[in-house]
Amino acid sequence: MVEDLSKYHRPIGTLLDRSSRAEDWDRYRLNEEQLEFFQVNGYLKGIRILSEEQVEVLRGELEQLMNPEHPGRHLFHEYHSNESTDPERVLFHALGAWRALPAFHDLLWNPAFLVPASQLLGGPVRFWHDQLFCKPARHGGVVAWHQDYSYWTRTTPLAHLTCWIGLDDSTRENGCLHYVPGSHKWPDLAKPVLAGGLEESRASLPEELQEKFKPVAIEMKKGEASFHHARTMHGSGANDTPRPRRGRSSARSFHRARAILCG
Repeated sequence: MVEDLSKYHRPIGTLLDRSSRAEDWDRYRLNEEQLEFFQVNGYLKGIRILSEEQVEVLRGELEQLMNPEHPGRHLFHEYHSNESTDPERVLFHALGAWRALPAFHDLLWNPAFLVPASQLLGGPVRFWHDQLFCKPARHGGVVAWHQDYSYWTRTTPLAHLTCWIGLDDSTRENGCLHYVPGSHKWPDLAKPVLAGGLEESRASLPEELQEKFKPVAIEMKKGEASFHHARTMHGSGANDTPRPRRGRSSARSFHRARAILCG
């Protein structure tokens, strides 16, 4: 039986440098221009979170976790070898990797992640949950346009933030994220079938929001991350390239919010 790592409230492996000096953490701080961009647009991209070596460690663990026979599978809150509604497409989607293997567990304590999250939320952060989204080569599935908060409305007031971290270069061709700038100021919208068609949820928007729906592609290098507001509309297309597109997202919340996070 694999041990449940959620009982450890500190790093336990070798993924991170254990330095706790304030000056070491300060180098991860966002500047005023970045903070202002997030406030206006509801997202921020291209933040370096992982080194090449850390990416390789996490890729190795991910390969283990994508095996449905992995002994830690029972620790996941959700586990879908393929959540796509299209039989010609595949979208691996699982929640709870941090409970099963040490590098995914320790990633939650990465200061390159924690410091920007705290700045963008305006206070201390608490883990809400983690997710793995993986699109295999040539037939990777889509993620429908959605707001994260539409799945979390039981937690009020809204005090959530999502960080998406790529374990591969993310491009238009392999299904990178797209954000709709300014959509974090929109009202709460109905939640779609997450792994259904990309455009169905867009078609259901009120006319005034249809006119404002102007998504931008978020291309990034492996190890880089984007942060987005819980109401920011986002989605991603299919992967038809000969390379996989593997990513991890985690949500953070204010310490004051009722939190049960997944990463």
